[in-house]
Parts: sequence; C-alpha cells; structure tokens
Amino acid sequence: MSPDTPRREWSRREVELLVADYLQMLTMELTGQAYNKSARRKALLPLLEGRTEASIEFKRRNVSAVMNELGLPRIRGYLPADNVQSEMLLDVIAEQLQLQPDLELAAEAAVDRPATVAEKTDFGHAQCEPPRRQLRTGESAPAYRRRPFRRDYLEREARNRTLGRAGEEFIVDYERWRLLRLGLGQLADKVDHVAKTYGDGLGYDVLSFEADGQHRYIEVKTTAFSEETPFFVTSNELRFAREALTQFKLCRVFDFRAAPRFFELAGPIEQHFYLDPATYKASLQ
Repeated sequence: MSPDTPRREWSRREVELLVADYLQMLTMELTGQAYNKSARRKALLPLLEGRTEASIEFKRRNVSAVMNELGLPRIRGYLPADNVQSEMLLDVIAEQLQLQPDLELAAEAAVDRPATVAEKTDFGHAQCEPPRRQLRTGESAPAYRRRPFRRDYLEREARNRTLGRAGEEFIVDYERWRLLRLGLGQLADKVDHVAKTYGDGLGYDVLSFEADGQHRYIEVKTTAFSEETPFFVTSNELRFAREALTQFKLCRVFDFRAAPRFFELAGPIEQHFYLDPATYKASLQ
C-alpha cells in the first residue's frame, strides 16, 4: 500500500511521469552513468498531485515488481513491492519502452556481455547473508496476461554461458579458498567443477566438501544485477535439491561484473523461493 494518507490511486498521468523517470534512471545505471535518485525524486514532486517523497519511493518499488514480472532489469535498491496498480503499470511500461529505445540497447548489452572470473577476489568478504524473504501482497495476477515485450532479458542473461561458467568458477575458487583456510588442502584439491567435467545434467554445478568430509552439492546461479534478481531453475535441479536435502546448496552470485558476492541457501529450493512456472513441455495425449 502506498504511504499516502489517505490512500489515493495514482492517476495515469502520474504513473507515466514516474515510469518515464524510472526507465531513464535504469538506462543510466545499465550504461554506467551516475545519477542522483534523491534529486530526481525532488524534481518529480511538483509534477505530481500532492504526493510525498515516501510515496514516490514506494511507487518505484511497484515499478520494480512489474519489471521483474516482465523479465526486465530493475533499478538497484528498489526492492519489488507487489502489485499495486499492476495492470496500469504494465500498460505504461509497454508504452514508455517504445519511447526509450536506448534502454533496450543498454539491456541487451548488459545481459549479453561475455564474462570472466576476476583475477583477484577478496573471498573474505565474498559471502553475505541472503536477502529477507518478501511477502507477496496486493492485487492478484490475472489468469492470463499477454506480455507486450519481445524479449525476457533475465532469461536471456541466464542463457549467457560465459556468465554462468564464470560464476561457477568463482564458487569453485571460493570453495578451494575456504577449505585451505580450514587447513584441509587435500579436500580443496578434490573440489570438482562437475558442470564442466560431466555436463549440466547432474542437478548441481560444483562438488565440494564440509570440514568433516561430507559432500556439498552446489548449484550456482549468477547475475550481473542485484541479489534479489529472479533466476531460473530446471525440474532436474528441483528434484536433486529435494533428494540431497541440506547437502544441496544454492549459491546466488550477484553483482558479478562490479564486485561479485554471493549468498547460500541449503535444502529444497522451494523452501526459500517462490516458484512461478515459466514454460511447460507439452506432449500429445
């Protein structure tokens, strides 16, 4: 719910102004240009109908939620807040994207860029706590919605094999570093990048070890964007995580091109994430 009191729905004109500003900031972020969120927020205030700075911030989070749903990058720092006026936001974003071709070019460049592992990484600060789980609130999604976009950029990033492999190698290096720090050089030597050695069908990417020698089965998901960016999992990965239980670790690597970090979650994937079916395999009955 918006922080405005009493609560007032945003007019279409207000939404158009806010979305245009959001997409301009996103384009600048994707192309590495500096911008000032606070200054842009203050510039919006006189153009809106008695809104507060807090309400602008919250509405930007509503935009982030729709951007996630559409498979588009979002502005760092604006956690998605579902789903207030999502239908209007969807329509306005579709219209505004036609007016901002630079964003499409920037998004394509961001998700398609090849990636390599950094030569020097401070592994002592690489792991962080996972983000707090966000409760889903607001309007329920319609049973069927036509998506007005030609590309799902987050899915496209997931198909960037150089980024995926680089993220896996980052975790391989981290696991070896972790075991060496524990004085377990023999186990460190046995860490195996199984996705590279045997292929992608095992349900995990890296075989590592706990201090007592127990196996750690690590699935790595890598993004150049923020830690809350949605990602894709296969049915095989879901099944393996359920079978391996706490020996299965999902490592979400984020901010890969800037300063790669990761968080780790153990056990079945659906214990930690909402799973939305994106595609189905159909066979004749």
